[in-house]
Amino acid sequence: MNAGTALLHDEEMTKYKLLWVDPACEIEVPERLTASHDALVRNGLADRCVSVPVREATDADILLVHSREYLEAVKTTPDLTLEELQEFTLQFGDVYFHPNIYRCAKLAAGAALQLVDSVMTGKVRNGLALVRPPGHHSMHGAASGFCVFNNVAIAARYAKQTHGVKRVLIVDWDVHHGQGVQECFEDDPGVLYFSWHRYEHQKFWPNLRESDYDSVGKGEGTGFNINVPWNRVGMKNADYLSVFCHVLLPVAYEFCPDLVLVCAGFDSAIGDPEGQMSAGPDIFAHLTHLLMNLAGGRLCAVLEGGYNLTSLQQSVCQTVQTLLGDPAPPPENLDGPCQSALESLRCVRAAHQPHWSCLKHAAELPSFEVSTKRIKDEEKSQQTAGEPVWPEPRKRVAPPVRTAVVLPDGVSLPDGCKAFSSLEDSDPGGAVRTLSSLLLLVEKMQKNEICSGLALVSDVSMAMMCVAQHTAAVLNKRALVVCVGGSRLPGLITEDGKTLLVQMSRDEADEQGGRCFVPVRLKKGCSDASGFMQAVLGLLLPLGYQYDPDLVLLVRMEGSGVCDGAWLQLTGLLQGVAQGHTLVLMQKGEEACVAPTASSLLGDAAPPLGPLDAPLAEDVEALERLRVRLQVDWKLLQTTAPETEEARSADANLPPFV
Repeated sequence: MNAGTALLHDEEMTKYKLLWVDPACEIEVPERLTASHDALVRNGLADRCVSVPVREATDADILLVHSREYLEAVKTTPDLTLEELQEFTLQFGDVYFHPNIYRCAKLAAGAALQLVDSVMTGKVRNGLALVRPPGHHSMHGAASGFCVFNNVAIAARYAKQTHGVKRVLIVDWDVHHGQGVQECFEDDPGVLYFSWHRYEHQKFWPNLRESDYDSVGKGEGTGFNINVPWNRVGMKNADYLSVFCHVLLPVAYEFCPDLVLVCAGFDSAIGDPEGQMSAGPDIFAHLTHLLMNLAGGRLCAVLEGGYNLTSLQQSVCQTVQTLLGDPAPPPENLDGPCQSALESLRCVRAAHQPHWSCLKHAAELPSFEVSTKRIKDEEKSQQTAGEPVWPEPRKRVAPPVRTAVVLPDGVSLPDGCKAFSSLEDSDPGGAVRTLSSLLLLVEKMQKNEICSGLALVSDVSMAMMCVAQHTAAVLNKRALVVCVGGSRLPGLITEDGKTLLVQMSRDEADEQGGRCFVPVRLKKGCSDASGFMQAVLGLLLPLGYQYDPDLVLLVRMEGSGVCDGAWLQLTGLLQGVAQGHTLVLMQKGEEACVAPTASSLLGDAAPPLGPLDAPLAEDVEALERLRVRLQVDWKLLQTTAPETEEARSADANLPPFV
């Protein structure tokens, strides 16, 4: 893997705290930073990161977002008495000041800028800035919600000004709406801002009408502001993942950012007193992974909220471990999004339908009155009974071998690959030995001795059949087989649930498929990157995550037509399931794509595809018909809530796929 992962931390940012009684602010404590950093050290993650020194943001940096008048006012706070600090604080909402907070705020913003510099100059691949105070609520001329300077907004403007970045994606997964970031960029088409947040029909802080789904930006920035309101508490991993697959990722790939900034607030994790959500810390490993192939891997995460010290440090560790390239853990609780999440999802997709070609097929706003538009008294149902309890995230152990290869001699590979077996074209017994090597390789992957594998074979159909059948029948494991190109493969289609086959190819036959066989037929086959990626993000990823396989078998058939860029994106994205246990099979004659594929298996980000054109209308319609048909068995494919009480009841009682 190229470069490394930066970690920015300065103990100075722990040296301020609340000096008076204020129940709204008492949860923002120095231990948030201390616990997070200590956990990274304790788990050996800090030592694996590249330590980047923190600098103070300059006045010029801060003025990229904030007014001169506000900056000068904050500059006076180190010299104020306790009474004067309290009076100064009263100008703003849900924030407090301390004699050292101005210096800490300059360090927090400066850390974000140092991270951007390190990533954009190629010194590191990605990174996390552990900072305090947080930033995403801070406005042009006001502090708000524990935030003094808007760290991520400053970083985005700085990246555009200093590094010539044209398009920035800001992903705000904090449980509060980052109204300061929205205000800064709502008319800027060069910044795509995405936020999900606890909203509860405007009853949750910051209680803004502008935080609802229909605030989509202004002027030239219309469509570049995406708000996903959570109108009830208790959202789970499936709710978060559904929004990524059906809103954020399709739009992000169409937007094609040059840089991804994450407002990494972990108050959206289970146990947090602010969020009251039920998403486990493990979900942040998957959210991080899904963002890491955008922008050529240039990803900068900056700490925002997080007030349960246990879930905060667990979530920080999950995020950093993924940034370092370790395989993501098995996904938990992916039983489909809840009713309220589906209502929000439908409304967001409908609101952005006019602005993004990937959402042209989205359902219109429902004709009936949905919960996102009516105030409902759900206080009793939303109260949690006591403190939530959740298991410690599973220990993530990276296999000693990242990628093993079964290749003919002489095929060039990037450093880091381990030769598992070599092939001799002239050897009459070579085909049998190749299959034996592949089966042994899969067995070692299931023992976690090897993470991923790559093979170039003379008969890719036979190799695929043998590996899939061996995985199911001998190893008693579940395999997700993703076949790119080729004709129908009846020998792989079973109904025992041990193999799920998804085949993506040209639209030549109207095949219905079944629970275990999903034919994805595209008008131009896999050669149209827009239609291909639409199918990958909206169909394949939800299927893969809900199926939760032990092995991903990714097969590139001869003459598939898929462009190398889309193929590498697919390879990278699929490594989020099966704990990274991915075996790629390629037909001889595809030698030119072996090295890039191996690099992807080693953890290198795929190159950007460029802004995607609209997929073919026929493909959009076909994919939507397929999604609607499959969602009966696969709840992660749902994008709308049932519209009648009878349908809702039936939906709630659907059995999970086994």
